[in-house]
Amino acid sequence: MKKILVLLGIGSAVLFNACSDDKGRYVDLRSGETITVEKDPQTGIWVNAKTKEPVYMYVDTKTNDTIYGKTGTTINGRVVKKDNVYWYEDDEEYKTKYVQISTSEPEGDYKKKVEGDGDIKIKTDDKKIKIDGETGERKVKND
Repeated sequence: MKKILVLLGIGSAVLFNACSDDKGRYVDLRSGETITVEKDPQTGIWVNAKTKEPVYMYVDTKTNDTIYGKTGTTINGRVVKKDNVYWYEDDEEYKTKYVQISTSEPEGDYKKKVEGDGDIKIKTDDKKIKIDGETGERKVKND
């Protein structure tokens, strides 16, 4: 009987530790708050379990993975910070707001270089365009 009680006590402790390991495991990347996440059964989007609000991106502190809340996909190395907000570089909203180059971009032969800091340089036969990776400021120089 004592062996059974000891085993039940150990089993309870293991179960308690397993449950408490998830507490504080996830951090909302934009707010910095520790959250619990769950998948919305209707939309498939990961949401804050407490507020039921969608979570754009969160970090799993146990695995050190960054996860895109819309799909649950691991997006390590593909997170960009612009205007003090974290973005997933493949997100259409991010591409529209920050990456999309206006229709006045040269057509035909041109060279495009994206630098490590996010700056973009485009060179054609008759112009040079530089787009600042942080501010989006655009400079055009005609040759």
